[in-house]
Amino acid sequence: MSMNLNQLLQGALNESVLQQLASRVGCTPESAKRVISLCGPALIGSMMNKASSLDGARNLFASVMSPSVNTHIADELPHFVVHDEGMQSLLATGASVEGAVASHDSLNLLSERIAEHTGVAARATRTLTGVVGATILGLLKRYFTQNNGQVGSLPTLLGHQLPVVRANMTDSFAQALGLGSVGAFLAGVASRLKAVSSHLEHPATHEAAAFPIHSDRPPAPEADDEAKDTSGKRKWLWVANAAALALFAALVARGCSTDDKPKEQAADAQADASAASDSTADSTAAIAVDASASAPVQASMPALPAGKDAVASFTVDASGVPTLTAKVGSEQERQRLIAALSSALSADKFHANLTVDPDTKPSAWIGKLDKLLPVLKLPGARVRIAGDNIELEGPAADAKFGWAAKLTSLLGSGWHIGAAKGSVDAPASAASAALAASAVSVAANSEACTAPAIARTLNLQPINFRIGSNTPPAAAMAALAKSAKTLKACDERVSPIKLEIAGYSDNTGSEALNVALSKKRAEAVRAYLVKHGIPASSLTAQGFGEASPVASNATRAGRMANRRIEFHEVR
Repeated sequence: MSMNLNQLLQGALNESVLQQLASRVGCTPESAKRVISLCGPALIGSMMNKASSLDGARNLFASVMSPSVNTHIADELPHFVVHDEGMQSLLATGASVEGAVASHDSLNLLSERIAEHTGVAARATRTLTGVVGATILGLLKRYFTQNNGQVGSLPTLLGHQLPVVRANMTDSFAQALGLGSVGAFLAGVASRLKAVSSHLEHPATHEAAAFPIHSDRPPAPEADDEAKDTSGKRKWLWVANAAALALFAALVARGCSTDDKPKEQAADAQADASAASDSTADSTAAIAVDASASAPVQASMPALPAGKDAVASFTVDASGVPTLTAKVGSEQERQRLIAALSSALSADKFHANLTVDPDTKPSAWIGKLDKLLPVLKLPGARVRIAGDNIELEGPAADAKFGWAAKLTSLLGSGWHIGAAKGSVDAPASAASAALAASAVSVAANSEACTAPAIARTLNLQPINFRIGSNTPPAAAMAALAKSAKTLKACDERVSPIKLEIAGYSDNTGSEALNVALSKKRAEAVRAYLVKHGIPASSLTAQGFGEASPVASNATRAGRMANRRIEFHEVR
């Protein structure tokens, strides 16, 4: 059985539901409909990508069948969108299951791209994206529940959605979801889905192909095939005799070369081989028949997706230059990674040792490189990546600086980030030593005493605030005091460097209050630097409220990451 998932989605989000949704998110029903018509196929495409690997298909099916997915969402949408409580429940459901469709960051980026395409506000688009994701999963769960569906049918069902994805997906949407170009994605996803579905539905067939077990005797031939079988047996009789003679020769040679084995064994072997030659023809023919029958099965099986996780490690020296050692699945990925690093860091600001292994899964972290850059510039930091696991060492693992939480908010769900074993209790002196080394390096180099270089050094340590507070956290300010020595040392060598201290907030509260609060945060940091010897005339403080968020405001960790300070060059 099959289903048109996008058609069912459009039916669930009918005109009356769209009118209510549009009024709640602040756009016209026509605009909401346009957003949904683009968002639905894009999310289905993302699910197709997930289901095109064995682990991805299993995880996606488990998410679809989880208790948090509402089997009856299509019927209950008209009620949800009318009542405030129902709408909150709907949005909560969307937030709880969105990781099954795509990562939080990918959904944010997709919403931005659709907003640019349709002219609908990004916040409204993001809300509609969550509703669409929750509805799609509910429709799938209902289908599998009613049809007793198993995980093996999920890739096949999603593969049937390819026409609507092809008609609506753009390169911009695909890249936002980490799928690469539309052409490349669509060219390979169908065969991968077919292979995964075949493996999940018929694992015994695949095991038998790898480890064939043949019967000792062939099945009895049909009467009208006896003549054909007789000629075949004669042919295989010669093969069997040749095999028996070869076995005999090997045994004789072995007997001649081993003094403690009696010669009678060779005679016994010859007798056994002669006796076997009469009876082996049939069984050899059976083996040949079995082998020839299984060969087409193996030949017709599409190749399964690569099975090894992509691995990488970054080691950052005292001057903030990272060395990357990584294994990727293709030359295209290797070139893409080098291009991304060159663009972000410039060609002379990193070292790379990259190898290609075709049996390696696609490197999802390459698409997250811009989110990883802050920690990849942190002097003394070490980062190890294996699949969706990220381990931090050195200053990056120091809980005082909060890099694990910040990366979690930046990368979104689906990533497991933490300190490597043995790094959890690392002393704060490791981070301090790295910062001190960075300060010495900058201060000793006049070329590094520039506003951009100093801003990068100061931005290495995140300064985040408690909700509603403009008091900087003590740990972050202690690190900032050390960084201030760098700025002071440069001021003594060259003319004072002018910097802007930019304060930001999350989206809690009114825009006017957030701007005022974010400016107070910037002013508090400025006062702290002035207290440590930085000329007041070289620092300005500005508040930007909730502008330019670095993480999603939908999560607690994301809101904390957005309550931050950034240092900018004054142009």
